[in-house]
This record gives sequence, C-alpha cells and structure tokens, in this order.
Amino acid sequence: MIQEAPEGDFSGDQQRVEAVVARGPGGAFAVAGLAVAIVLAMWLAFYLLVYVARGGT
Repeated sequence: MIQEAPEGDFSGDQQRVEAVVARGPGGAFAVAGLAVAIVLAMWLAFYLLVYVARGGT
C-alpha cells in the first residue's frame, strides 16, 4: 500500500533536520576511529605474537 505524505506545515521538521546537521558527523568519526583502532590492535597483536615470537628476522 502506498501512503501519501500528509498535507501540512513541515517547518518544524526542517528545523529539526537543520539542528541535526549543525551538530556534524560526530558518530561517523567515532565509528571510523573505532575501526582504525581495531585494525591497529590486530596488526600489533600479529606483530608481537607471530613476527617477534619467531625471532624477528
């Protein structure tokens, strides 16, 4: 079933959207930072547990 958008004043919705956009992409930066931290931790674990454990040469 297709629903049509209700008729009315959307100025309140527009103000809420502008407030969210004004705060910036903080959540996206947090997720990206967490992903980078996980990758670096995995690389460090591999380096210490495999490469250095074998003698490093």
